[in-house]
Amino acid sequence: MLGFLVLQAIAIVAYAVRLETRVGIMETRGAEFSVRRMDDLSQRITVLEQRIDSSAARLERIVEIITRGLPTTDKPK
Repeated sequence: MLGFLVLQAIAIVAYAVRLETRVGIMETRGAEFSVRRMDDLSQRITVLEQRIDSSAARLERIVEIITRGLPTTDKPK
């Protein structure tokens, strides 16, 4: 009976060591993946911001051209 308990204890310690090793590997790989993914997202956001600025400028120009010939009326305060 004592031999069985000793073997169980050794098995538990070995499992804990393997589990800790796996967790360490996952943390390392996961951190690298997360940083790379955040960089990719940052680049995409930058591109989208540039497109938004470009679209806003074009819309302002279109509105300016359309409203150029319209008569202006002052609204009473």
